[in-house]
Amino acid sequence: MKRLKLALLGGNVSDSESPAIHTFILSALGYACDYECVSVPAEGVPAAAERLLQKTDGFNVTVPYKKTIIPYLDSLSEEAAAFDSVNTVAKMKGYNTDGAGFLQMLAAAGIEVKGKRVLVLGAGGSGRSSAAALLGAGARVWLYQRRKELLKEVCRALGADEADDPESGGYDILVNCTGVGMHDSVGRSPVRASAFGGCSAAVDLIYPPAESEFLRLAKAAGKRTLNGRAMLFYQAYFSDCIYLERKADAAEADLLCGRYLKA
Repeated sequence: MKRLKLALLGGNVSDSESPAIHTFILSALGYACDYECVSVPAEGVPAAAERLLQKTDGFNVTVPYKKTIIPYLDSLSEEAAAFDSVNTVAKMKGYNTDGAGFLQMLAAAGIEVKGKRVLVLGAGGSGRSSAAALLGAGARVWLYQRRKELLKEVCRALGADEADDPESGGYDILVNCTGVGMHDSVGRSPVRASAFGGCSAAVDLIYPPAESEFLRLAKAAGKRTLNGRAMLFYQAYFSDCIYLERKADAAEADLLCGRYLKA
């Protein structure tokens, strides 16, 4: 059985679920892996990137280094270039599987996005990749970000609309990509209950907690809710297919995700 040497690079990834997920996926596909979590401050990125590029078969990248890693790479995939964000590195090339993982999670949950009005909260890396994926899937997307200059820049780059008031309601789906509701902000929501007026579903990329305050408010308003744990699995599956130079299969991804989440 071939054993892969993989890693995750981030600011603080000591409690990441990624080693368990990648080990599970690769084992199911007939491979073994050693998966290292590498937490470094910003000044430690150059040395960590050099080591991981030389000593691993590939590695994942998470906040806050999804853009920081780009100058160390030789090339980018179409998605990584469009999102200006890398979450997977293999053979000196950067990829982004966040968008594919996000859409796969929504499809598996039965949340249809084509033709829907979607409000994405947050225009950072995850907001940008989620918005781009939604636009590619045929949704009409509004972005909200408190930093107006960043909002205008991202909306112009993606072709999304700017949302002036995220709590005005009238959207079919709300997606929280802000990070508000986790770590030091547990118990807080980026929007109040009025934001869920008229929507059918609310999606929060946060996990844990399994039910953020954002999702609690949506659920109390009678909306369907979904957290981002399955997205972590799906983007990991697509990353592993890149490492293995193997064609991804949506049905296989769903089957493996169902098994993992039930374990």
